[in-house]
Amino acid sequence: MYDMMKLKTIANQLRIETIESVYKAKSGHIGGCLSAAEIIAVLYFYKMRLDPERPGWEDRDRFVLSKGHSAPILYAALAKRGFFSMEEMSHLRQADSHLQGAPNPKTPGIDMSSGPLGQGLSAAVGMALAARTMKKDFFVYCMLGDGEIEEGQIWEAAMAASKYRLNRLITILDHNEVQMSGTNEEIMPLGDIKDKFDSFGWKTYEINGHSISEIIEILDHVTQESHGEKSEPDKPVMIIANTVKGKGVSFMEGKAEWHGAVPTEEQYDAALAELGKGGTNFNNLRT
Repeated sequence: MYDMMKLKTIANQLRIETIESVYKAKSGHIGGCLSAAEIIAVLYFYKMRLDPERPGWEDRDRFVLSKGHSAPILYAALAKRGFFSMEEMSHLRQADSHLQGAPNPKTPGIDMSSGPLGQGLSAAVGMALAARTMKKDFFVYCMLGDGEIEEGQIWEAAMAASKYRLNRLITILDHNEVQMSGTNEEIMPLGDIKDKFDSFGWKTYEINGHSISEIIEILDHVTQESHGEKSEPDKPVMIIANTVKGKGVSFMEGKAEWHGAVPTEEQYDAALAELGKGGTNFNNLRT
């Protein structure tokens, strides 16, 4: 069972932590963090098998944030899960901090360096192949971004995942339809993404990426499916999560300029007010 309100609260607080850390650093990417909040909350506080006391535990589920510029919200989730102290979030992107602009394995809980777009799915394919070779039953989760799937390496990895029938590889596309310089349609139309992954031999689903219940339902479905009887047991999974760039802050929603912008003091205060800053004690929600 899961606590819907708790997960919603966590997603909201992850948004707050993202905005606070980027504002303090005067550098970072907010828009794609806010669009991924519910997905990250469900993965880290409901679904994934993890042990903060043993970040390198061999049987843990793996997560690859292929769109590595969204690192602040992942760091916030890891801190809340207890992999490191929440106070370290105030050192985002500082030279003496392990919380750099993109994920790095120096940070407890990070499974793969990312930042150069297009590489994460290849790494996730390798992890899933390694699990099979080692006879391990962990799942590998990989989050992609819209602009990122314009990279050819993504489709090479997609072919490999299908060839090797990696049914414990679960990829989630944060489909917010906006990239750094404009909308997908303006920069490079993506066409029918579901049809493309279907044609590559994946099992493909579409959900509302801001609906906690839909995220949980599909993740439970695809992970339980890999153990039980089904007609197509050996396919990798793609979940197209329809989201909104900058979700939760009205003046950021759907705006390409908030891909990598830092809010002014006035915008910072307005964003936190919209997210209800001060309504819940974040540290009291630790699991």
